[in-house]
Amino acid sequence: MRNIVPAVAAAALAIISSPAAAHAGTGLAGGFASGFMHPLSGWDHLLAMVSVGLWGAFLGRPLIYLLPVTFPLMMVVGAIAGMFALPMPPVEIGIALSVLVLGGCVAAAFRAPVWLAVSVVATFALFHGYAHGRELPSAADPIGYSTGFVLATGALHVVGIAIGLAADHRRGAVAVRLAGGAIAVLGVAFLVQAAGA
Repeated sequence: MRNIVPAVAAAALAIISSPAAAHAGTGLAGGFASGFMHPLSGWDHLLAMVSVGLWGAFLGRPLIYLLPVTFPLMMVVGAIAGMFALPMPPVEIGIALSVLVLGGCVAAAFRAPVWLAVSVVATFALFHGYAHGRELPSAADPIGYSTGFVLATGALHVVGIAIGLAADHRRGAVAVRLAGGAIAVLGVAFLVQAAGA
């Protein structure tokens, strides 16, 4: 875990120099494989998903299980809302806030009660799902694409949980909190970018 801070710093530089959103384009080619790779290509989604896992690992049972289940389920609800173009607050701002807030919760080691943690994660999942739901009708294989996307999202949660559990000692926990702080700072950058778009 000693190398996590330099790794996060390197990732931050790469993120700042590349587009923030995985959902910046229009139209989606392919099916399952394309859907699986999509969350891995956008830093905002990737960082939010890993943060959900990190926060769940920190909060322990039952949230270590509830948060990674809540997010994909509510993301599907958001995707359906996006497919039907239902009214929603500015989506890119909501996604940027998810990176900022979830990273901040990890950095602050915020021990939210179950209802609050689930509500925060569910709300942000709606924004992430909505953004991708707007693109989904143009996919060549919407079912395959959606399945791949949800599985990749779950995998990113598991990565966050694994990192959080591996850091279950003092120095490791500090490194994870520093990583959460770096994620929150990137959330601020995403927010500025989204507000200016």
